[in-house]
Amino acid sequence: MLPTRKRRIAKLFVFVLPVFLVVFAGLIWAVSALWNGLMPSIFGLRTITYWQALGLMVLSWILFRGFRGPSMGHGAWRHGLRERWGRMTPAEREEFVKGLNSRCGRRESPEPEPKA
Repeated sequence: MLPTRKRRIAKLFVFVLPVFLVVFAGLIWAVSALWNGLMPSIFGLRTITYWQALGLMVLSWILFRGFRGPSMGHGAWRHGLRERWGRMTPAEREEFVKGLNSRCGRRESPEPEPKA
């Protein structure tokens, strides 16, 4: 019997990877169908093939998302910050916010004057 971690990796390759590939192929087909249905009639452009639609998706990924890699790791960072924030006293929180504001170039807003 395989250990739990190896079993999860095996399930990933057996079940998730084929589903991902089918969904990705469907997205490429959808881009191709939308382009071929809309662009020639609206702008007078030529129709594109499946592989050209794949290239268009890759190009749009590069232009609009960049080379940042997957964004799944940000959740753990935020979770750690929330835990840290929860353990801080109000004075520590105020000092932390002052430090962030000074790094971001913000100045503290003046205290409102008490009304007489």
